[in-house]
Amino acid sequence: MDVIENLEAAIAAVEEARSVPLSASCVLNRGEMLQLLDQIKLSFPNDLAKAISILRDKDMILENAHTQADGIIAQARDEVARLVEQTTIVSNARKEATRILAEANADGKKNREEIDEYVDARLATLEVILNKTLDVISKGRDQLGGVETKHALSDLNK
Repeated sequence: MDVIENLEAAIAAVEEARSVPLSASCVLNRGEMLQLLDQIKLSFPNDLAKAISILRDKDMILENAHTQADGIIAQARDEVARLVEQTTIVSNARKEATRILAEANADGKKNREEIDEYVDARLATLEVILNKTLDVISKGRDQLGGVETKHALSDLNK
């Protein structure tokens, strides 16, 4: 039996003991009571050693738990920092991609406008040259009196 069981047995023996009339005293079997008290006395060192061991183990377990918790917290902080950095990198990359795309679109639009202006200027110059050439041809034909040929050429254009 352990200390608690022996103490409970001693208490039960006192409670069950015969009362002495007109007093708070009781009659106990001395041998039984001394035997219970000796068992309690002998059980104390073992139970106390167990309790100390349990307390020591408890402290070690708590220390290990705190160490593990600190490690988990450190890992979580590292992971959060990594995710934040990754999110920042992705966000910056998207912003840069948007900027580059907008710049490319603006450059393309500018180039297209410049090309359109250049082509329009070349076509206008060609139109002027062709109109002058046609005027020269028309005047030359008029001088030659080729009115009939003029009508024949106009039939070809139809």
